[in-house]
This record gives sequence, C-alpha cells and structure tokens, in this order.
Amino acid sequence: MAQQTPKQRAANAKWAKQNTKKQGQPRKEGKKSEFPVSRTWLLVLLFLVCGGAILELIRMFF
Repeated sequence: MAQQTPKQRAANAKWAKQNTKKQGQPRKEGKKSEFPVSRTWLLVLLFLVCGGAILELIRMFF
C-alpha cells in the first residue's frame, strides 16, 4: 500500500471534514434506526387491510 505524504494526509482530512458537513454525520453502528411509520398508524393500516379482507371472505361464504 502506498504511503501518504503529510500534504496528502492534510488534503484528505480537509476533504473528509467538508464531506461530513455536506452529508451529515455517519450513523453509529449501535444506534437503533427508527421506522418511518409509527406503530399506531401501522396497526391502523393493518386493521383496515386485514379487517376488510376478513369481512369480504365472510361476505363471500354467507
């Protein structure tokens, strides 16, 4: 592997700092990522979809 000169190392550090400002801090590995939909809305959506399907099946058989 090639060795970096101090000038290259400084340039890389400067670029990394600017890039972090543009893209934001990287996520920590241990940090739990949040789901974009709250649990309440997920349950409401699940109830509407599955509930409608179950009622439709009941309507078809009776």
